[in-house]
Amino acid sequence: MKITANRADGFLARPGDVKAVLLFGPDGGLVRERMNALTKLIAQSLDDPFRVAEFSASVLRDDPGRLSDEAASMSFGGGRRVVRWRDADADARLETTVANAFEAFFENPLGDSFLIVTAGDVGARAKLVRVFEASDRAAAIACYADDPRTLEGVIRDSLKSHGLTATPDALAWLAERLGGDREVSRRELEKLAMYKGGKGAVDENDARACIGDTSAFEMDDLIYAVGDGDHGSVQRVYGRLMGEGTSPITILNATARHFLRLHETRGRMNDGKSLEQALMALRPPLFFKVRGRFQHQAASWSESLIVRALDLLNDAELQAKSTDLPAEAITERALMQIAQAGASARRSR
Repeated sequence: MKITANRADGFLARPGDVKAVLLFGPDGGLVRERMNALTKLIAQSLDDPFRVAEFSASVLRDDPGRLSDEAASMSFGGGRRVVRWRDADADARLETTVANAFEAFFENPLGDSFLIVTAGDVGARAKLVRVFEASDRAAAIACYADDPRTLEGVIRDSLKSHGLTATPDALAWLAERLGGDREVSRRELEKLAMYKGGKGAVDENDARACIGDTSAFEMDDLIYAVGDGDHGSVQRVYGRLMGEGTSPITILNATARHFLRLHETRGRMNDGKSLEQALMALRPPLFFKVRGRFQHQAASWSESLIVRALDLLNDAELQAKSTDLPAEAITERALMQIAQAGASARRSR
């Protein structure tokens, strides 16, 4: 069965009679978080050697029968076992092998072990995904980077577990910088909680002191330069980020999140809201120091241009992941194309 994003948390708490779960998608941190949550739920531990076993999915390449053997194996001392098969998409041939092995297994799913398979961004139409969605004893859950609304909840919940809250400015500042990888976001928020100590409210200064770094500020500079149509700044800041080892995919995702918020704003304006009302409705709210630039971009960019920018970013990510062309060059070209549109939008105001 297919588990949609709004059902994922409920399913992870109560998976019912499902025997196998596929966790896949571009957010590797969220894949690991959900894998560990299921493991703890079923085996009450992450490291009990009698109840938790983990293998590279490549084992099934030479020994596909190992799947049924592990599924039927019983735990020494009782309790249900969890068998984790990682990196099922290490290469295209392995992905097909794993899909075929589970397709055969689901026809006669022996044993009581709970099976978890992890993969990267294989795509919703991949055979591996379709095999898990087609079985009523299995489930497939896509793990995508947190959108702004989900990320706001992650920040609030993580801080709340330490007896902390966040001021609106701190929440906006954090939401602009976290979200590409759930595991990294959690780790940064843990660091912030340790820095703050005790109970109280995290303010913007706390967030900046603990999490703020040069690359985060430069990412903001790059994104807003793209939206402003400032070609020179785009080239200069992009070069610095590449020199610091920032992933081109991270840049594409961060830029896409910015344009999705612009799209949301334009959509509200098309529904009759004023620009100010549309900005006030954004969640998480805009960080006050970029509010003016965002407002100018929301007024300049038409909805059709924003959609075109999002298409360019999506195409660039697909090319960077699926071709032999250098991801750095693909990303820079996409950013410069969007910046050109931004310059035209600004001139036409």
